[in-house]
Formats: sequence, C-alpha cells, structure tokens
Amino acid sequence: MATDIKDTAHAVEADAVMRLLPGRPQLLALGEPTHGEDTLLQLRNELFRQLVEQEGYRTIAIESDCMRGLVVDDHVTSGMGTLDEVMEHGFSHGWGTSSANRELVRWMRAYNDGRPASERLRFAGFDGPLEITGAASPRQALTALHGYLAARVDAALLPCTGETLDRLLGTDDGWTDPAAMTDPAQSVGQSAAAGELRLLADDLVALLDAQTPHLLAATSRDDWDRAGLYGRTATGLLRYHYWMADTSPARMTRLCALRDLMMAHNLLAVAARGPALVHAHNSHLQREKSSMPMWEGPVEWWSAGALVSAQLGEGYAFVATALGTMQHHGVGTPPPDTVEGLLYGLPEDRCVIDARRLAATLGDTRPALRVSPWFGYSPLDPAHLADTDGIVFVKDVPQS
Repeated sequence: MATDIKDTAHAVEADAVMRLLPGRPQLLALGEPTHGEDTLLQLRNELFRQLVEQEGYRTIAIESDCMRGLVVDDHVTSGMGTLDEVMEHGFSHGWGTSSANRELVRWMRAYNDGRPASERLRFAGFDGPLEITGAASPRQALTALHGYLAARVDAALLPCTGETLDRLLGTDDGWTDPAAMTDPAQSVGQSAAAGELRLLADDLVALLDAQTPHLLAATSRDDWDRAGLYGRTATGLLRYHYWMADTSPARMTRLCALRDLMMAHNLLAVAARGPALVHAHNSHLQREKSSMPMWEGPVEWWSAGALVSAQLGEGYAFVATALGTMQHHGVGTPPPDTVEGLLYGLPEDRCVIDARRLAATLGDTRPALRVSPWFGYSPLDPAHLADTDGIVFVKDVPQS
C-alpha cells in the first residue's frame, strides 16, 4: 500500500494541483489545518505566484475581515498607503504581523506596478468583520453604502438620511461588547433601533440592486462591486447581532452558520470577478459540515466551501492541507494508522496527494482519526477524503 500511496504524490506546484481537477476552477480553495504558521503561508504564496504566471489567476482571497481587505486591495492595485500602514490596518485576526503575509502584499504591489488595470492582481478578505469572540458595529458598512447611494441617486429614493442611521446606530461600544458573545442579554441586536436598522439596510440593498443600470453607467464596476460588499456586510452583521441576542439552544449553531454564510456570499462575489485562490482553515472550505465543541455543547453547520461548492459545482475545488509534526506546539510524529501517519512515511518533505485516488487505494481500510494534543491543530478527517480534490502534505512545520 505504501507504494500505491507514493504513486499519488507529486511536488507542490500549480500544474500538479491542476492535474487533479477537470478544469480550471473559478475558486481554487487551499485549506490549512492551523493558523499562524508562516511555513504554510509561504507555501500558499508560492502556489499563488505560479497560478498567476501559469494559469491566469488574478485574485487571492484570505480568511480576513472583508472590510479591512479593501485597504490591502487599494494598496496592491494603486499604491495607496504605506506597507506598514496596510499591514496594521488591512488584516484582522492578527494576520498583519505575519512576515509571509507582508511578503505577499509586497510582491503583489510590485507585480502590479506599471500594469494596466485589467492585468492587475487583486486582494480580498472574505471573512465578515466578526470572530467567535464578538462582532463589529455595522456602522462602517452601513454608512458607506448609504454614502455611495446618496451621491448617485435621487434623495427621494433613499429610505433615510445619514443622520437617521447615526442616531439609530448609537455608540459602537454597544455593538462590540465582548460580553454579548456568552450572554445574550448584553447584545443590542434585538433592540428596537437594531430592528429598524435591519429594515433600512434591506431597503438600501434593494435600492442598490434596483438602480444597477444607472449606477454602472455613473460609476466604475469596482465601485459598484464595493457597494455590494458594503450591503452584504451591513445586512450580514445586523443579522448576526440579532441572533447574538437569541436565547434558544440553537444560538451558537446559527452564529457559526451565519459567519460561513457571509464568507460564502463574499466568495461568490470574488468568483464572479475571475479565477481566485482562496486560503482559509480547512473547516471553512471543506464540502462537508463543519463541527466544533462549544461551551453550550457541540455545534454543526454547513461550511462556506460546502455552500459555494453546491452552487459552483466544478467551478469550486478544495485542496486540504495536513501536516506531520509541529513540535513547538507538542504535535509529534503522527500514528501510522492515521492519514497523516501514512503520508509521513513518504520521502518528500511536502507533496500534493490525489485525495480521491488515495481514498480508492485505501478502500475499506478506514484510517483512524488523529488526535491532536494541541487544540489549535485540526487533523484531517479520513471520512472526508472522497469529497476532497487533493491534499497538500507538509511533513514538519518549524516554529515561525
């Protein structure tokens, strides 16, 4: 069996990944089993460079705040802001401190310098402005959408004034209180003002859609796309805050599902712009349901990858990343009866595996699910092999 598995392994290069697929997908999703390891991000960077140069990819989308991502996109496309400013303000989750992310931004800006707009690389964050610890105020997205429309359509068509939005939004502290994540009573999401804001946000998005011919004639496609992002983010955040105030047993299931739904909507918008490499945790990109133990018990929800794959079909491809050791986090040599253990016996330090062929090779021999001693690493579920297009295996991950 070891020989059969070795036959499925190839160097981690764009052409090796593409050979696993029926054609060039609109969204090529590369997952990672843990966050914050520059070894994995450097591998992502190299794969993106090859996809740009060999396959015509022009966008990279990562698991970072979609609103902050606009700061990065402005920099790589037009040089707006300094690199230090972009790394500080253009990423969420602390990703701006990564040297690999810094190198990605620097390379994209250098690539775009002097190129026409149609050939420039684009950057997108596709996560919502939220985390498991809380969510942002809808102010930025909602006021930006209102401002875009107010400058371009008859004032009589607007459902409200900017002053009305400001009054209803109140102070941002009420929206961002971290206590609301574990105590629904601390959330403002089901207040009368929040309910009115949800209706107004819906009316603003409807106006954006209804005025599409005029707006596309009066402004650039990029500006119109950005307004669409404002609308998705405003309505998504208001919906998320509403359910933060929920007291039912399904509360956390809803919140996890809503986060991935926001991700999926952003990814579909990215796909409409052209082929893109997507990078995020495996659990957000897999085709199966995601699951997580929570303080209220285990929850399950459809991942962004599952939602997008259901709509794009072969236009979506998912390559998971698995690793052997991560000694600085206590993740040692994987047991030989796990998928990671089988791959650890290969001679390559890193390789691409045909996941479906591996599943066929294993047949009825179901590997065990690896148990990680560190909560931050999610082992590869052998039950997912048949629905995964490929596996990038990295034998040893040193400390970043």
